[in-house]
Amino acid sequence: MKNAPIYLDYAATTPVLPEVIEAMLPYFNEVFGNPASKSHSYGNAAAAAVEKARSILSETINARGQEVIFTSGATEAINLAIKGVALANKEKGKHFITVATEHKAVLDCFQWLKDNGFETTILPVNSDGILETAALEKAIRPDTVMASIMTVNNETGVIQNISKLGEVCHREGVYFMTDATQALGKIPIDVKRMHIDVLAASSHKIYGPKGIGMLYTSRSNPKVKVQAIQHGGGHEKGLRSGTLPTPLIVGFGAAVALACRQMNAEQVRLSKLRDLLQETLLSSVQGASVNGHIEHRVPGILNISLPPVDAEALVASLSSKLAFSTGSACTSEKIEASHVLSAIGADHFTSSRFAIGKFTTKEEIIATAEAINSCIHRLKKFC
Repeated sequence: MKNAPIYLDYAATTPVLPEVIEAMLPYFNEVFGNPASKSHSYGNAAAAAVEKARSILSETINARGQEVIFTSGATEAINLAIKGVALANKEKGKHFITVATEHKAVLDCFQWLKDNGFETTILPVNSDGILETAALEKAIRPDTVMASIMTVNNETGVIQNISKLGEVCHREGVYFMTDATQALGKIPIDVKRMHIDVLAASSHKIYGPKGIGMLYTSRSNPKVKVQAIQHGGGHEKGLRSGTLPTPLIVGFGAAVALACRQMNAEQVRLSKLRDLLQETLLSSVQGASVNGHIEHRVPGILNISLPPVDAEALVASLSSKLAFSTGSACTSEKIEASHVLSAIGADHFTSSRFAIGKFTTKEEIIATAEAINSCIHRLKKFC
C-alpha cells in the first residue's frame, strides 16, 4: 500500500509471505482435486499435499499426524474442543476451568457451557497477568473435565507457565487445553513435555493465509474424547466435516515451517525492536507503564499505558501514520473495556497494544516513538 501507515498490529493478523503464496498457487488450478476423492490422481495429489502439511504441523508440536485436524481457524478449533469435549465426557463430569484473560472465543464458549447446564470456574490472574499454579490446583474438583489456559495472551503477550499448569491437570486426571494462537511459530511448543492434551492455533498470525487453523487432540495418555459439532461427510477423523481447502492447508504448513526455521533469530530481532520502543516511551512519557509481566512475554507485543491521553484518541489521531490498536481485533467492533487489562488492574483507557513483526524496521520504531510523543504533547492540551 502506497503511503500506508506503519503497521504495528501483527497480533491481529500478518501479511502472507511470498514463499507461502508460491507454495499455495499450484493448488488453486493445477492440483485442484478434492482431497477426499481417493479414486483418481487429482484427489490423491491434493490429499498428499494435505498430509504433508499435517505432518509439518504435528512434528512442530511433537504430536502424531492423526492427532491434528484442520479447521477454518482457531475460533472454530476452540469451539470444537470445548463444546466437543463437554458433550463427549458428561459421564466424567460437568465442570470446566479457564482464566479471566482468555480470548473471547474461549470465554464465549464457557458462557455456552453455563447456558447448557455445565459448571464453570473462571480464575483470576495476578497483576502481571500470570495464573498462579496454586489457584488452578485449588479450583480442580472431582468432576472437573478440562482446564483451558492460553499459552500467550493476545493483548499483553504474557506467557503462562504451561508446562507446570499442564502437570497439575495431569496429576488430577483433568484434560489440559491451550489456545496457542499467539504462540505457534514464535516459541517452542512440545505437547508431550508441556502436558498439553488439546491445542488450537491459526495460520494468519504467522504469515499464512486466513481461513485455516488446526486442532490437536491427544490420542493416548490420555485419549481425549471429542464429539463432533459439525456434520456432513465425516471428514477429519469424523470430527470436522467439510471439503478441505488444500491451498490454505498447504500455505499453513509452509508458514509454520518458515516460522520454525527463523524462530530464534526473529525473536532476538523483535526483542531489540520492542525494547527500543518500550524504553523510548517509558523515558519520554511521564507515568507510562508496561502492562503484563516484563519478562514472561513474547517479544512481538508491547502493551503500554500512556497517561493521561485516552488510547482511542491516540489511535484515531495517528491513524494516518500508525496502525496499532487498543486491544484484540476480535473484540474491536465493540467499544468496551479490555477484559484482559481489567483482570490485571491496568488502566485500559490509556493503554495501547503495539505488535511488531517480520517487516518492522528500527527506522519505523524510531518514527513510531516520535509520532506518539508528538501526538501526546498535542492531546495533553485537551486533557
